[in-house]
Amino acid sequence: MTLLTITRALPSTRPANVALQVWESTAEGGEAEFLVVLAEQANLSAAAALRTREARLRYVHNTLLEVALRSQVPLRAELDASGVDYRPFYIVNMLVVRGDRALVARLAARSEVARIAANPRVRQPLPEPQRRAKSRRWAKVSDRAQRPLAPQVIEWNVVHINADDVWALGYTGQSIVVAGQDTGYDWDHPALINQYRGYNGITATHDYNWHDTIHTNDPHTPEGNPCGFDSPAPCDDNSHGTHTMGTIVGDDGGSHQVGVAPGARWIGCRNMEEGWGAPATYAECFEFFLAPYPIGGNPSTDGVPSLAPHVINNSWTCPPSEGCDWDTLQAIVENVRAAGIVVVVSAGNSGSECGTVQDPPAIYDAAFSVGATDSGDTIASFSSRGPVTRDGSGRLKPDVTAPGSWVRSSVPGGGYGWKSGTSMAGPHVAGTVVLLWSAAPSLIGDVDTTERIIAQTARPRIDASCGGDLSGRPNNVYGWGIVDALAAVQGARAELRVTKQAVFPMGLPARLLLYTISITNTSYSTLTQVVLTDVVPVSTTFAWASGDYARAGGVVTWTTASLAGQGMLTRTLAVTVEHLLPGMPVINAAYGVRASELITPVMGAPLEVVVPWRLLLHPIFKDWSLGGNGGG
Repeated sequence: MTLLTITRALPSTRPANVALQVWESTAEGGEAEFLVVLAEQANLSAAAALRTREARLRYVHNTLLEVALRSQVPLRAELDASGVDYRPFYIVNMLVVRGDRALVARLAARSEVARIAANPRVRQPLPEPQRRAKSRRWAKVSDRAQRPLAPQVIEWNVVHINADDVWALGYTGQSIVVAGQDTGYDWDHPALINQYRGYNGITATHDYNWHDTIHTNDPHTPEGNPCGFDSPAPCDDNSHGTHTMGTIVGDDGGSHQVGVAPGARWIGCRNMEEGWGAPATYAECFEFFLAPYPIGGNPSTDGVPSLAPHVINNSWTCPPSEGCDWDTLQAIVENVRAAGIVVVVSAGNSGSECGTVQDPPAIYDAAFSVGATDSGDTIASFSSRGPVTRDGSGRLKPDVTAPGSWVRSSVPGGGYGWKSGTSMAGPHVAGTVVLLWSAAPSLIGDVDTTERIIAQTARPRIDASCGGDLSGRPNNVYGWGIVDALAAVQGARAELRVTKQAVFPMGLPARLLLYTISITNTSYSTLTQVVLTDVVPVSTTFAWASGDYARAGGVVTWTTASLAGQGMLTRTLAVTVEHLLPGMPVINAAYGVRASELITPVMGAPLEVVVPWRLLLHPIFKDWSLGGNGGG
């Protein structure tokens, strides 16, 4: 068959399930790297019912892997037979393939293929290092909040979200692992080395703690790379990643306390080469985090879900304006969240217009998106605003805001520098998640409750310029407000309040005494196995009780599977008092409530009432027939 015949056999029009960018880039014999997304995707809905984070991690990992390994067999066989270069994924059921238009058309026609999406090289507009200005222009009143503050032992932004107050309670992030995918990390920086999970104080082990997705030179960057390719040790070819990780955990043990959660451990993944990334590199980092594997290992066979981080910081975007389909990464973020991992994402630097939270992954409901404020608690001009219009949802974003203007943190080479951007704001929220889970281990893996606590305890900032709730909170500028680590920790503490009221129903003599018992979950955390117990007072007898209850002698018990944060539950107990003498006191002193998350039960205050007197009112009759004077 001649080349002319092959050319004529190619489809003349683009198949509906092929991205325009892929079709155009393979014109006239060109080749492109593209994503082949399969129709069958794993159903992870059962993960929510699993009680522990470890169980969810195993279930999500095993389910995703099973679906991918099984459904990709025919497609991979064809690619292998054709000598096509590809990489399979299981974090979402897809493959990254390189080929020409003929291959694109052939794969698009296969029944198991849902669509073929672009895998564009995307340039990240990374914040540039900032220097402390000496010009008099900084004396302007309007700029004072933006001025970089002098270096402090504890940086201003860390104090601003009250992280140091959480440290004073004894919680610095211990036992929690945070991950970041970025330009890489200067792992032996004085502010980062002791927090790196791969370092034990003497030697370093990068297996399971570091992964490099940059396998070859990006065509947009100069030949070679300061870190090389497939770097076996953490390395940063820009400075952006080192800066963001410093804001999460940075502490050199001396005068540079730049991080929110210095007691945590960190792992990392390089997803960009000198600021250029791609959907496939972002997906590869997410897959590594779900089940870390050794340097050079096989993610399908060597991954260990139990080594997954608790939270992932993502200070990057994947703009549809540069060919990144808005839904390409959505399933990946949702799958990671289903495993009990919080996905923190910077909202973007496209402000100050409304509707500028427009790039994945910040637009997703499954991502906890963060805008940026300055030291005066004012939204930064560059911070992207909602609502989300890219996917037609009108979704409110960002979720919260945090300091992101003139933030000082670690930079490669052992130094420190200032940067501004929502890239700097996101790490504050990742660090707050770490502190919260360190202080309240029962929340670990409960992403919904964790995000709700951080949102509802944020310092409110009202701005209706881009719409939002009628009360002004949340809104599309500040979200729920500026994150407050101390308030979040306090709001997560499992606390119940129990109160009781007593009333004698109308009518004499008194026959019943009704007790109304109310329990309130004053925290923002859901409490489980909530058990309310009341003891029938001495000298009375049980009559009835509301709801589902159990009774053993004089003890009445109500059990509720869960009570949501700020929720209230009310129950009624009726006892018989008709045999008691008027004026006799009735004392109820043994009632209380317990929950799985409480160390000790909460007992109610004793309540005393008195049986009412049986008043007899004798009627008085007047005989009007005897006349006005009553005489005769």
